[in-house]
Amino acid sequence: MRVLVTGGAGFIGSHIVEELAGAGHEIVVLDSIHPAAHHEFPTCVVPGVEYHWADLADTETLHRVTSGIDAVCHQAAMVGLGEDFGDVVGYVRDNACGTAHLLHALHGRRFRGAFALASSMVVYGEGRYRCERHGEIRPEPREAARLAKGDWEPRCPTCDRELCPEAVPESAPADPRSVYAATKLHQEHLCGLYGREHGVPVTALRYHNVYGPRMPRNTLYAGVAGIFRSALERGEAPQVYEDGDQLRDFVHVRDVARANRLALEAECPYNGPLNIASGTPRSVYELAAALSRNLGPDAPPPEIVPRYRLGDVRHVFASPNAAARRLGFVAAVSFDDGIREFAAAPMR
Repeated sequence: MRVLVTGGAGFIGSHIVEELAGAGHEIVVLDSIHPAAHHEFPTCVVPGVEYHWADLADTETLHRVTSGIDAVCHQAAMVGLGEDFGDVVGYVRDNACGTAHLLHALHGRRFRGAFALASSMVVYGEGRYRCERHGEIRPEPREAARLAKGDWEPRCPTCDRELCPEAVPESAPADPRSVYAATKLHQEHLCGLYGREHGVPVTALRYHNVYGPRMPRNTLYAGVAGIFRSALERGEAPQVYEDGDQLRDFVHVRDVARANRLALEAECPYNGPLNIASGTPRSVYELAAALSRNLGPDAPPPEIVPRYRLGDVRHVFASPNAAARRLGFVAAVSFDDGIREFAAAPMR
């Protein structure tokens, strides 16, 4: 296949390009080299891959790179929570409008090939919870007054009991709680509309917390693993917010790349969202402590600081069963092996 990979020089995109090229596919990359994700010009270019350094809004380049393609792997996006609502224009421009430009170009080509979209677990907001008395509960956003007192856990709106988190399936209702999350859901909706109009199955891969080599260094737009690793490289203790017991699913970037390949190569492409996760929740403190251990005896241990960000959710981790059924995807890189590698791997 001739595959267009948008964002193909980024953290996840570059691994996808390597995965697809290794499987014998012909790759075209479109990447704007956004300064929030790239501190310098990418060095991870793959021989034989056709690279175009342009924005999705560049209609002339888009027309060129969409010529003759059999599949699309749409990874380009501004990621992370950012600082505050002041980031709204940038997120909407890069994520929603960028996707619209891509789909408009594909519409002009009457594209009907395989389509994999990089979505995110952030579309769920909080994960799934259960109250021992009232059953499954969808908690409201945590109140600032409670967070300021260190009352971290979501509570039942009826009896005020702390809720027990459970793995969230793809059928859970979307409830984005940050600007980034809202734009990722909008990407799903726009691509889904394109798919319905053109008869194209769109596989929306909802990545959980991705980590691994070439992760961006310390930036507001980096994942928590990158922020912790950057602190340790400076000789500083990783600062873990709240009490460190927040649960996430950390999935290695090579597993995510393989999930994209499986989605594009599927004989009957899956239409809809799929969780891409390890299936084993870990606490944020556990991640920080594992990184510290693997960086050696001189690395400082994590420091819990009772701070919070209103855009953060408490617990969200996934059931990966649907991806196993639909794609044959099961995460292969263990947490211990992945963190050991990441502790020494190059970052961007």
